[in-house]
Amino acid sequence: MQMSEVADLAAELKGVRRTTSGGLAQWRLHGRLVARELDGTHVVIRADFDYRDAVLRQFPTTFSVPNRFRKHMMIVADLEAADLGAIEDALVAAWELQRADPR
Repeated sequence: MQMSEVADLAAELKGVRRTTSGGLAQWRLHGRLVARELDGTHVVIRADFDYRDAVLRQFPTTFSVPNRFRKHMMIVADLEAADLGAIEDALVAAWELQRADPR
């Protein structure tokens, strides 16, 4: 999977806007993070803890949680080992999570 495919998937989510920070892409809904590029082959995606635990079990080669994200509602997708459907589902789940946020 390529970063451009992540960008295409995120662009399909209503209200999501692409920005950049430090030359890396970010996708946000009303200013709230949905996903952001970590490097050319990894994307961090917002995920509640229950969803994160489930996809880690289901797709251990696609998703991981580095120590720096353990306390945060985030999951890292490895695009080189990616299951396209799993990443698409994770992006939709992140969008739904941020859409439901009452802030």
